[in-house]
Amino acid sequence: MHVLEVHDCSILEGYRDAETQNEYYRTGKSKVQYPDSKHNSHPSLAVDCAPYPIDWADTKRFYYFAGIVKGVAASLGVEIRWGGDWDSDNVLDDQTFMDLVHFELVK
Repeated sequence: MHVLEVHDCSILEGYRDAETQNEYYRTGKSKVQYPDSKHNSHPSLAVDCAPYPIDWADTKRFYYFAGIVKGVAASLGVEIRWGGDWDSDNVLDDQTFMDLVHFELVK
């Protein structure tokens, strides 16, 4: 909700069941099988979210949006991991799997 006060967005997916998660793994959309994704818990500990309106070709908007999401989370004391910087080292060109819409709670 707090992100929406700063930037409009679309929630693409939260919880994933075993069939969906394993299909994403088989097709390369995920690196983990069920139940090892944070999308697989109730409530989901991960969400796929994109800046609205969605323009998949404009990746710069996804990076900008991720900065907003991370900033809002930090202001609330919530630690998150983003799929464009899995190791959270702020180096964005060292990723082997880019998932610019993925945000997950760190626990």
